[in-house]
Amino acid sequence: MMQKAVFGAGCFWGVELTFSQIEGVVSTEVGYCGGSAPDPTYEMVCTGQSGHAEVVLVEFDSDKVPFDNLLDAFWALHDPTTLNRQGPDIGTQYRSAIFFQDADQEAAARASRDELGKSARFKNDIVTEIVPAAKFYRAEEYHQKYLESRGLGNCHG
Repeated sequence: MMQKAVFGAGCFWGVELTFSQIEGVVSTEVGYCGGSAPDPTYEMVCTGQSGHAEVVLVEFDSDKVPFDNLLDAFWALHDPTTLNRQGPDIGTQYRSAIFFQDADQEAAARASRDELGKSARFKNDIVTEIVPAAKFYRAEEYHQKYLESRGLGNCHG
């Protein structure tokens, strides 16, 4: 069954690359979610004033990859304990967030976060937002498949 999920985990280039390589993921798009300004641009989002996070919209076949597997990938690809920051990227647009599509995704995301929080994996508390899906705005075309189109495996090299 085809489903959608929206994740924010820092710079959307690397997040998109990670999710695009998961078997069962049909498509990925980078964009902006969770802000107040209509039709945000990259420049607006970078200022932090629009309130949007850089996110990846993941379309997946839940018969091939369950949402829980996407959650595992999400937790593994970033540090969910740093507020509004991932590595050298600082600002609310880089916040850790799960924009759930329905009650099942919300329950799975919260259970996953709580289980991870009880583990010894992180020494600090998880600060990931788990919030209802807001309007997704597709980012400018030059951001789509950015790392893949340049033959890069990550944002820093």
